Amino acid sequence: MDNYQALDFYELDDQFSEEERMVRDAVRSWVGERFLPGVLENWEDAVFPMDLVPELGELGVFGPTVPEEYGGAGLNGVCYGLICQELERGDSGLRSFVSVQGSLVMYPIFTYGNEEQKREWLPQLASGKAIGCFGLTEPDFGSNPAGMLTTAVRDGDDWIINGRKMWITNGTCADVAIVWARAEEGIVGFTVPTNLKGFSAPEQKHKWSLRASTTSELVLEDVRVPNSMRMPGAKGLKAPLGCLTQARYGISWGAVGAAQACYDEGLSYSKERIVFDKPLAGFQLAQQKLADIATDITLAQLLVLRLGRLKDEGRFTAQQVSMAKRNNVAMAMNTARKVRDMLGANGISLEYNTGRHMLNLESVFTYEGTHDIHTLALAHELTGIPAYR
Repeated sequence: MDNYQALDFYELDDQFSEEERMVRDAVRSWVGERFLPGVLENWEDAVFPMDLVPELGELGVFGPTVPEEYGGAGLNGVCYGLICQELERGDSGLRSFVSVQGSLVMYPIFTYGNEEQKREWLPQLASGKAIGCFGLTEPDFGSNPAGMLTTAVRDGDDWIINGRKMWITNGTCADVAIVWARAEEGIVGFTVPTNLKGFSAPEQKHKWSLRASTTSELVLEDVRVPNSMRMPGAKGLKAPLGCLTQARYGISWGAVGAAQACYDEGLSYSKERIVFDKPLAGFQLAQQKLADIATDITLAQLLVLRLGRLKDEGRFTAQQVSMAKRNNVAMAMNTARKVRDMLGANGISLEYNTGRHMLNLESVFTYEGTHDIHTLALAHELTGIPAYR
């Protein structure tokens, strides 16, 4: 049984609408009842539970902000944030699967695609009948996507794409890939069905982080795509970076969920674990850790709630998202490490969730903008001076 008790020290439930609370509670229940019972085995076996994808589609978590006419739920940004929070309470790999599907595949198709692309892909992706991936990062170009080597060359009414992408969530199981390439006129984006000749997506093995998640390489060797697969609105580097802003927003909320899971486990354990004839929670060192963690989580909750309201008002900025992603993921990592310390030897056992979250968060700390890159992006906004150029 999932006995999870979320921390709400500042009574933020009062700040959410009835719909927002209902969405959050529905996802929270699903994670506890359907996902968590199998996560230990899935993480240890390094597999994502694909059998649960139809249920996720029915739950409405794929592209929930996409309008209903295209298969989405038409929810607001705060609802999407709360969905990410509850999914990552289960596992970062689960939230990654969903946020890639929504923010990095459905979002660019909806924002940059033509009507035919929207009608073809969005309903399938929203239901989970099709899986998507996002091909931007390359072996030699992570933090500097402008240096990409993947090319798209016009050949009559078609394009010929050549290149490699790395660290691609869902790549091996995807039906469609959003592929970014360098063309004569600049960076362009395509919706590429993964069954085309010359396209392959070998899985990247031997990870000690995000194990319950499929990570892949994308290899494109003379992949021919018709011009109809080019997203007409995807022009220049701003297009893929705009997608990443959406995904980073979800990560900012998701990190709160991971931290909440660790805090809940640490609090329960410290009350039950007897050390020197009294509960661990009765010692000053443990109490300091719990007080610090509760404060840090509360601050992170306030940060993303304000960010979500700004998003729904159409006023949030990429730099504000950088601050939230940078702060909240670092907070979650520190939380996991403190709780792992409280668990003692049990902290390295998968029977407890904290160690799994701790390892997963190492990936979250790095992907979609490393902690240091978000530091520079934020400082650039504050000073007006770009330190990375």
